[in-house]
Amino acid sequence: MLLSFSRSFTVCHVTMYSVNNWFALITVWTAMAIEFSGILHICYIVQRSVGWMAGQPIESREPPKNIFQNLFFYGRCAMSLALLCLSFAVTFVAIFERKTTVWESVPPAASVVIFFILMGCIGILEGSQIAYFAVVKMQKSEQGQDGSMGYFAKKSARILFSNNNHNLAAFLVGRQLCVVSCMFFIARITAVKLDPGDENIFGVPDWMQSIFNTGLLGAVIVAVVASVSWRLLASAFPIVFFKNPLAYVFLRFCLLLEMTGILHGAWVIAFIIKKVTGVKRDEFYIGTADERAAKFMKDDNGRATGHLLAALDVGDNPPVQSFDAMDDEEDTQDPDAETGCPIDAFPIDCCK
Repeated sequence: MLLSFSRSFTVCHVTMYSVNNWFALITVWTAMAIEFSGILHICYIVQRSVGWMAGQPIESREPPKNIFQNLFFYGRCAMSLALLCLSFAVTFVAIFERKTTVWESVPPAASVVIFFILMGCIGILEGSQIAYFAVVKMQKSEQGQDGSMGYFAKKSARILFSNNNHNLAAFLVGRQLCVVSCMFFIARITAVKLDPGDENIFGVPDWMQSIFNTGLLGAVIVAVVASVSWRLLASAFPIVFFKNPLAYVFLRFCLLLEMTGILHGAWVIAFIIKKVTGVKRDEFYIGTADERAAKFMKDDNGRATGHLLAALDVGDNPPVQSFDAMDDEEDTQDPDAETGCPIDAFPIDCCK
């Protein structure tokens, strides 16, 4: 788990290096093959439906599909919807018939309520991560630090992007710990387990029941309802998540989890990876968003101003937390003030 944390925010910090290798290419091919299968295609329908209800239809950059491509696409969406419905049906029957690994003292109705609450928590955390990385790519004048996007956007921006974006890395650590904890309880609720002599769910053959017992159906529910759908929505509407009060509450909670020091070893591992590979921050090669804007090198992403630039600082030192003490001084501090550390340097390099 420490390796996952350290690698995640190191990759975000040195994106150019991370994608310029065969491992990254093979990973992309694998992910595209899984997406092509259509198992999670219902997420596209969720994204488009929310965009339509919000009055902001999702526009694709792909050329218009012909009739056969549309049939293939919506056919996979229908298959994905059927698989999701089957997953819910099997999971709910197993919960109410007490054929899961949840604790005996937890009643079935409470298990369902906890199940949806935990999926909502994961969804907010997943969407917040995408939104924060979208906003960090923007110029400082567009990040809402002046309060132009609302109270919670101002608070979130001043916390995340202070101290050379250290708190964004801290959020990743706390967020991952929170997500893993939620996954642990969800797995206990959804994992199917039959006692000797129990009938198969829906009277299915033993080979199909053995598939139910693997927990794959619960994984499908979590992937669709608690993860991918929220990520797609956040990628289309990052500002909505960024200024959401619930996202701000989880931001504070994740920073608190990181501050406990349970996973501070991830900072050390990230620093070792940086020293061994000799990578440099992306800003060293392509500059910051403001520098690129000054040179008229804006990204034409068709959605929001800003630049596809990772600006996440990583080092061996724990981040300086920004809590209430910072809120008292936020109106007297210049958000654009320099910290005295070069933008292309890691924290350990500034201490020399």
